[in-house]
Amino acid sequence: MWAYLVRRLLLALVAISGVLVIVFFLSHIIPGDPIAAILGPQAPDYVIEDLRHRWGLDRPIPEQFVRFVGRLVRGDLGTSIATKRPVISDLRQFFPATIELATTAIIVGALAGLAVGIISAVAHGSWLDHTVRFLSLIGLSMPVFWLGLILLLVFYYWLGVLPGPGQLDIFIARPPSVTGMILLDSLLARDSVALRNALGHLVLPALVLGSHALVGIARITRASMLEVLGQDYIKVARAKGLAERTVILRHALKNALLPIITVIGIYYGGLLEGAVLTETVFAWPGLGRYATSAILSQDFAAIMGVTILIALIFSLANLVVDLAYGFLNPKIRYE
Repeated sequence: MWAYLVRRLLLALVAISGVLVIVFFLSHIIPGDPIAAILGPQAPDYVIEDLRHRWGLDRPIPEQFVRFVGRLVRGDLGTSIATKRPVISDLRQFFPATIELATTAIIVGALAGLAVGIISAVAHGSWLDHTVRFLSLIGLSMPVFWLGLILLLVFYYWLGVLPGPGQLDIFIARPPSVTGMILLDSLLARDSVALRNALGHLVLPALVLGSHALVGIARITRASMLEVLGQDYIKVARAKGLAERTVILRHALKNALLPIITVIGIYYGGLLEGAVLTETVFAWPGLGRYATSAILSQDFAAIMGVTILIALIFSLANLVVDLAYGFLNPKIRYE
């Protein structure tokens, strides 16, 4: 296991390095000048040139890359041109909100997707199965931004049962920041008012973000369960008189989990990279909005910082999924 883990970490390092090289050169060769974009068209040319020299943007691209790698080795991701703050500080500010939203969304999507997939597989060929598949197809085809706007219109504007965009109402004091995640910070501060309000704000974006994960997990669960339910050992278990619930949950589901875990890991990694449309619709201050702002303003340091973080997330998500195989199936050996 340790040899496998070291090998996977080395491969992840190679993959991340390749992503960095590609993204760095692509972001620098596209037309546009971030300094001119920030200062505006009325800025004198000498001011623009002075700032470009100060930020090192007038140097050859290979030299800029070497300087970037040198800073990266020292743990310095550079300074954002737009926010004038260290990129690592920006990531610490925005990423916790994305972790909070993505984790809630994947929990909702995984639990509901497993339940829907199991029910559909057990009722294979029935009207319930066809109804679930039809609704899944609709859910997969529904644009995220449209679903978010509809939910806001119904539950916030018409019914008034859930709060609107943002993480907290404007009259609710934010708890002292320890983790950057409002739910955990509210629990640590024992602030029940902020906790209830934060939970209310989290419901709609988590449902929207988790809806596509729900559909994908449900489809994979159904297909995997159908394959397992046709195996001989399931027929033997039923012939022994085991309760149907025991057959489904302890025998079928346990052996159908490997592809399901893979899909859950991929979805979670994708959610952690920042859901741009969901965070925009719900004014959620997460990584997606920060990345979008960095791309629009050609903030090279911020773009590279987000790229590194996303590459790390996907590499770790894939590694965790691979390691989980060994716990789910003891027959798997890592070589």
